[in-house]
Amino acid sequence: METYSLIQNQEEVDHLFQVFFDYVRLLVDIPVSDQAYCRQLFKPVYAPKNTLLETEGTVHKHHNFIVSGFVRNYYLDDEQREITIDINDGPRFFTSYNHFIHQTISNENLHCITDCQLLRISREDVNKAKDLGITSQEYSEKILQYYLESKKQRVIDLTTLTAKERYLKLMRRQPMIIKNVPLIYIASYLGINPGSLSRIRQEL
Repeated sequence: METYSLIQNQEEVDHLFQVFFDYVRLLVDIPVSDQAYCRQLFKPVYAPKNTLLETEGTVHKHHNFIVSGFVRNYYLDDEQREITIDINDGPRFFTSYNHFIHQTISNENLHCITDCQLLRISREDVNKAKDLGITSQEYSEKILQYYLESKKQRVIDLTTLTAKERYLKLMRRQPMIIKNVPLIYIASYLGINPGSLSRIRQEL
């Protein structure tokens, strides 16, 4: 359910875009002209806790940049259990990449675990940015490459690391997720039974 609202405060909007531009600069330089164009295409929004940004059974129409807050991507298995396949906080792009890129009906849901501040861009505006932006094509390719490498590494971790090793790796690399995301979501994401994860946490 879309319960988010546009952020109107200009100082707050400027902060969101500053975080966004700083993140982009980690990969490519972004000229002033492209910054102005991004301000036209990306919509600054506030999404309260438990907002579903995108839902299963639909074609996902937006790409989301998380400025603050925690978002997860999950689907329902044959027994209607929620299987979390990605969790992240800002700053980072976040969407159901395969379905967003190919504009196919998705079986995934994008769920705001906490209150979130986001910059959202529609699929149509992504196409405009590719045609007109100086850096957008190069940056989109690098973002996709990063996503594919992360997905590959996740598969490797699930098959080669023990449950405890997977939890320790998440704790080391993304400690804020450990502190702010409910245990049941973390357990699902790591492929660990919640009871087993509780025991691991107690040991540590």
